[in-house]
Amino acid sequence: MKKLAVIAILAALGAPAYADNIYGTWRTIADDNGNSGHIKVGPCGSKICGVLVNSFDKNGKAFKSENQGRKLIYDMQNKGGGNYGGGKVYSPDRDKTYSGKLVLNGNSLNVKGCVLGVCRSGGTWARVK
Repeated sequence: MKKLAVIAILAALGAPAYADNIYGTWRTIADDNGNSGHIKVGPCGSKICGVLVNSFDKNGKAFKSENQGRKLIYDMQNKGGGNYGGGKVYSPDRDKTYSGKLVLNGNSLNVKGCVLGVCRSGGTWARVK
């Protein structure tokens, strides 16, 4: 019985290392072309990545994007308190890679990126249920 209790305690203590509240699928805001997407965020080695899994046109109709399957978020690290940084965010509509910053607040994810001192908001993404 003691052995089972120790295993349960160790599993509970180790849980944050295996799961993160940011993990899941997020709906982006519309880009410069009116398209949006679903980004699946999860572990990528010891860092956090996000891959485009679905694309939608300005009318909400799904379509096959050339960027589906591409990492749009990579090398992100949990900085604590819902803040993520140290990684990159790729914007397909502008074909640019930005130094990324993500701020998680419940089911909302605020995305920002900077390149050469110019910062751009990627908007607030919503968690897909």
